Amino acid sequence: MTALPDPHDFIGIGLGPFNLGLACLTEPVDELNGVFLESKPDFEWHAGMFLEGAHLQTPFMSDLVTMADPTSPYSFLNYLKERGRLYSFYIRENFYPLRTEYNDYCRWAAAKLSSIRFGETVDTVTYDEGSELYTVTTASGRAFRSRHLVLGTGTPPHIPEACRGLGGDFLHNSRYLEGKAELQKKKSITLVGSGQSAAEIYYDLLSEIDTYGYRLNWVTRSPRFFPLEYTKLTLEMTSPEYIDYFHALPEETRYRLETGQKGLFKGIDGELIDAIFDLLYQKNIAGPAPTRLLTNSALVSARYDAEGGAYSLGLRQEEQGKDYGLTTEGLILATGYRYEAPAFLAPVTGRLRHDSRGRFDVARNYSIDTTGRGIFLQNASVHTHSITSPDLGMGAYRNAYIIGELLGREVYPVEKSIAFQEFAV
Repeated sequence: MTALPDPHDFIGIGLGPFNLGLACLTEPVDELNGVFLESKPDFEWHAGMFLEGAHLQTPFMSDLVTMADPTSPYSFLNYLKERGRLYSFYIRENFYPLRTEYNDYCRWAAAKLSSIRFGETVDTVTYDEGSELYTVTTASGRAFRSRHLVLGTGTPPHIPEACRGLGGDFLHNSRYLEGKAELQKKKSITLVGSGQSAAEIYYDLLSEIDTYGYRLNWVTRSPRFFPLEYTKLTLEMTSPEYIDYFHALPEETRYRLETGQKGLFKGIDGELIDAIFDLLYQKNIAGPAPTRLLTNSALVSARYDAEGGAYSLGLRQEEQGKDYGLTTEGLILATGYRYEAPAFLAPVTGRLRHDSRGRFDVARNYSIDTTGRGIFLQNASVHTHSITSPDLGMGAYRNAYIIGELLGREVYPVEKSIAFQEFAV
């Protein structure tokens, strides 16, 4: 009979920036023996959107560790020092790392850690009542046991209902760079979406519209191209006090606020909006450029004609209540990402808490299991923890909180109050 492996204190499943940050912060903690399982062969973060010059929308201090431990050897500044680029970054006088740079930083940190197991795809998670242990089995046949799990599987690309099962070679923006060359061979390209990724792609394609001669459409359901709200008092909503306030609100109130707060973390960088206008102005000097920006337009249907190699899109101008159509050879969906509960959790569904809408009922301490201390969730909790959920700057705070829950004591001091304003009566 095969002996069961010794249990870990916790198992991290998935390795995006948040679980990678947890790996960095737990590496020097002798009392915690954790392991992180990632299906990819190496760290990779949104490689399909490594456009030249694209940068994070949060400052370099929102790295993997600094906001929990500024002295950590896994900080972004230490990465720059080891790469011999610290002075260049200093002279650059720009707080916002390039997206490719941030990915390289994460790969640098991952290479230093002993707890990460790449190439391990999780198949199932089971729970044994007798031992009070979770067993995580991977596709390679390996088994890992632990009392705690930390889910960091991320959010997969979201394909709108109208485009599911649609044929052809349309792209989600997560694969933009790998499909860009073929896309630019087409006579027309239509981009659907309204956030930062859509804006970056539109600017990139508009920059080269004269070279390739395609027609370029940008369709958004939003009534305008909303800028990311990044004022300092608004940023205080990424604070422990606001999490406390938001989490304590009634469920229906939180869902209503979730809908209205998208512009606080899904808007477009204001400088990029201005750059798009300036580029449009430049492209139209010699006459109308072959591009259209269509607001208030929801994608309600899509059909692909394989013989003609074109998509027929059914759109609805929502303020006018009028339907119209658009034909295009190329189609890009910059429609974001949406969390889906991993299938490997099916055997332990009975141990998980759900709200009235079927989403995880995430406790204030980020747990989702019935004991309130067994399974913790990274990200995917905008409906319970507001805009702090996807915010890179709050990742270290959340990890410090989770580490405290795992050990029953505070390792990295967790701030309780940082905001000047008061959110609750």
